[in-house]
Amino acid sequence: MIEVKNISKVYKIAKKGKHGIFSREYEHRRAVDDISFSINEGEIVGFIGPNGAGKSTTIKMLSGILHPDIGSICVNGYIPYKQRKKYVANIGVVFGQKSQLNWDLPLIESFELIRYIYKIPKKKYEKNLAKFIDLLDMREFINQPVRQLSLGQKMRGDIVAALLHSPKIVFFDEPTIGLDVVAKEKIREFIKYLNRTENITMIFTTHDMQDIEKVCDRLIIIDKGHKIYDGTVSEIKRKYAARKIIEAEMADDSAADLAKFGNNVKITDISEHGKICKRFEFDSERCPVNEVMGSIFSQYDVNDISIKEPEIDGIIRDIYEGELQL
Repeated sequence: MIEVKNISKVYKIAKKGKHGIFSREYEHRRAVDDISFSINEGEIVGFIGPNGAGKSTTIKMLSGILHPDIGSICVNGYIPYKQRKKYVANIGVVFGQKSQLNWDLPLIESFELIRYIYKIPKKKYEKNLAKFIDLLDMREFINQPVRQLSLGQKMRGDIVAALLHSPKIVFFDEPTIGLDVVAKEKIREFIKYLNRTENITMIFTTHDMQDIEKVCDRLIIIDKGHKIYDGTVSEIKRKYAARKIIEAEMADDSAADLAKFGNNVKITDISEHGKICKRFEFDSERCPVNEVMGSIFSQYDVNDISIKEPEIDGIIRDIYEGELQL
C-alpha cells in the first residue's frame, strides 16, 4: 500500500548575515535522511520520534503536502505530490490539534459540507454516517454547533469527518491529545474496530505511547532524520524485558547505595504523600533480581516492595534520551 524508498528532505534556513540585518546567509538542515520503509494494506503503524526527528516532514511527504528532494514515494498506486487531487480523495487525515470542522455550524452540517467537497454519493454518505454515529455515541450532540462541543466530542467529529468518504489510508496526528481516559479508550476501540472490519491502512504519529501500545501492531521510530527502528511493538518490549523496576516503601529515610552493583542499579527517590519510596532500575542479566532484592532488604528497612516490567513509555523515553541502543 505504501512504498517509501531512500527519501531525503533538506530545508534551506535563512539567518542573519555577517553584514547585519540587510544581508542573509543560509544553512541547510537535513530533516529526513535516506529513509525507506513499506506498509502493507490494513496495517496500523505507529510512526514516532522526539521533537525535531523528522516525522512531521515525512508525514507531509506521504500526504503530498511536500515532495522529497531525493527518493520516491508511492501510496496506493499514486505519487502523492504529483497526483495530489486524485490522491487526497483516497486518504483521510485527523489532526488532534487542528480541527477540520466548521466552528459555527452544527456538527451534522459540517458533515454535509464534507459530503459536498468530496462528492460522496448520498447512499454511501448516509450509510457511513449512521454507522459512525452509532459506534461513537454521537446522537446526543450531532445537531449542536461545533463551538459548543467538548474536546472529546469534537475529536469524534473530526474522526468521522476524515472517514465519511471511505478512505483507504488514514493519517492520525495526536488523535487523543488532551482527552480523558474514557474518551481515549472509546476512540482507540473505534479505530481498532474500523481497521478490523474495513481493512483501512492507518499511520499514527503521537507522543502518547498508550495509543501505540493499544492500537498499533508495528512501530517505526526515527531520530535526527534517520530510521532507527522498524518492528513490532511486542518485539521492542521483549528486547528490553531484562530491564526491571523494583519500587519499595521504606520505614525510614536511611541512605544506601547498593554499592556492590556499581552504576548498574539506578536509584530514584519517588517519595510522595508522606511515604518514603525509592525506585531501583536495572538490567536483570547484569544484576539478578534475587541479588538486588537481597541487597535492598539488607540495607533498608522495607515496609512494602513490588517488581514491575518497564512500560512502553519508559522504553521509548530511554531510547530518545540515548540510554538504550537499538
